[in-house]
Amino acid sequence: MQKKERKRGNKDLSFLEHLEELRKRVLYSFIAVVVIFVANWFIAKKLFEIIARPITKYLPAGQKLTFTSLTTPFMLYLKVAFLAAIFFAFPFIAYQGWKFLSPALYPHEKKWVTPFIMSTTFFFLLGGAFGYFIVFPWTCRFFLYLGKDFQPIVTINSYFNLAVEILLGIAIVFELPVVIFILSKLGIITAKFMIKNFKYAVLLAFVAAGIITPTPDAITQTIVAGPLVMLYAIGIIVSYLAQKKGKVDKKQG
Repeated sequence: MQKKERKRGNKDLSFLEHLEELRKRVLYSFIAVVVIFVANWFIAKKLFEIIARPITKYLPAGQKLTFTSLTTPFMLYLKVAFLAAIFFAFPFIAYQGWKFLSPALYPHEKKWVTPFIMSTTFFFLLGGAFGYFIVFPWTCRFFLYLGKDFQPIVTINSYFNLAVEILLGIAIVFELPVVIFILSKLGIITAKFMIKNFKYAVLLAFVAAGIITPTPDAITQTIVAGPLVMLYAIGIIVSYLAQKKGKVDKKQG
């Protein structure tokens, strides 16, 4: 008795068609970010006040962040509006990512669109929140304490660049469980493989923490590496469930 053959997607795409599809999804995502960016421009000052809270509460009374060029505040608000637009538009960006991947999926797998968008958005925002409420305040406090014998003059440019590095970096890294799920469904990794290489994952977590966080102290890096190891552990469960679901689907195919 022959098993019914399943086909992925509606059609096979050539390499150029894949590039065209990728271009289209990137373009749609960029348009969404630009539209939200324009709206954010009108509240950019308020947005930066929120971003600046992790350091302003540790600065001496009456002291503000500084700038050294007349055009710096204008450029800052542009960058603030753009950064916020990325976070606000992320569900739509995740959907475009799904649309790009969907041709490679089996028909029954396309029902994952809602869980995919919800999970990617959840982990991205969770990473951003973790960076904003935990890592970034600790980083600001560490550097200010280190320079307590001097008069701090913190420019808005240097501060915002640090904020982007930490907030966006951690938000992206927090997508690890979603990436693991996709790789498991594609058969690239397995839960057994992940368990076997757990010790290397811990090492890589601390390396990633060292890259994301500019502070050299072990406490800050552990604060970041700890959740990454937890996400890897969650990824092992996710990989196991993805493989188990795949085996069930093959039996039913």
